[in-house]
Amino acid sequence: MKMKRFTGVLTAVLVSGAMLAGCSGANDANAPANEGASSGDEGKKQPTYTFRLAESHPADYPTTLADKKFAELVGEKSGGRIKIEVFPSAQLGEEKAVIEQVQLGAIEFTRVSTGPLAEFNKAFGVFSLPYIFENEEHEWKFLNGPEAQKMLEDLSSSKFMGLAYYDSGARSFYTREPVTSIEDLKGKKIRVIQNKVNIDLMDALGASATPMPYGDVFNALQTGVIDGAENNWPSYFTSKHYEQAKHIIVDGHQRVPEVLMASQVTWDKLSDEDKKIIKEAATESIAYQREQWKQFEKESEDKVRAAGVTVTEVSDLKPWQDAVKPMIEEYRADYKDVLAAIEGSK
Repeated sequence: MKMKRFTGVLTAVLVSGAMLAGCSGANDANAPANEGASSGDEGKKQPTYTFRLAESHPADYPTTLADKKFAELVGEKSGGRIKIEVFPSAQLGEEKAVIEQVQLGAIEFTRVSTGPLAEFNKAFGVFSLPYIFENEEHEWKFLNGPEAQKMLEDLSSSKFMGLAYYDSGARSFYTREPVTSIEDLKGKKIRVIQNKVNIDLMDALGASATPMPYGDVFNALQTGVIDGAENNWPSYFTSKHYEQAKHIIVDGHQRVPEVLMASQVTWDKLSDEDKKIIKEAATESIAYQREQWKQFEKESEDKVRAAGVTVTEVSDLKPWQDAVKPMIEEYRADYKDVLAAIEGSK
């Protein structure tokens, strides 16, 4: 009886030790992905995984809801073998720090803006160039096209696996004091995403770029460290930045998509079957995210307007576009093919 009990315990230890899991503590994320399962041997158990997905936005934000939908789909398609736990509200760190951890394989998945991602993969800096998309339809025609999909694949050179693009609307400027024209923006200290393109954009518009983590912006607005920031309607609302910066000028200078991605370290250890499951789940989550985004974007704008924020619509974008033309030409050599594809998607 003792021998049977010992044999059973030993077997359980050997099997559980062979299973790869993200950061569950019980399993080793560095173990070979197919250990414990034999290709073509249906009698062997397939590996199980528990992965983490880092998200900087709140639990009810459209990207977080899409993260959860993605995780749900992965669970369903894998029969519960692959579990992805979503950690919202920057619980695992701010975006830039998380990207570094994903690159190392310490965190398995994340949803990140292409803004900070450009610091790790230069190609994604193109999305920070101003006024390159005419509208949402133009943006998504490009994102669904071959050039944008190739960009996701090419993230492997930076040790990431790009899975899908998510919507993030258009970005506009909001400030502590009224800004009703491009001239009013001159000299203002504006928080920007931490990449060079955004810094150059502020220079082109005559403002002073102040890079800082998203989580520091509210206090910086409150204390006057910065005069304003720029973002989309949902972020402006959920961050409560509108309480400190009560003026927004809707110029829609950027459409900076989000990227759902995995660590290449993690990806390389998965079987082809599990890669397919994860990729399919990511693709299927896009429509859900875009639906959630459109609804929340409208709700956010309505609530901000109801709170008494001064909203200035830019009726003539030409002065803004003219101001940034030299900057875009400066970057054209870096993004020649992508810009050509964007312009061809109109």
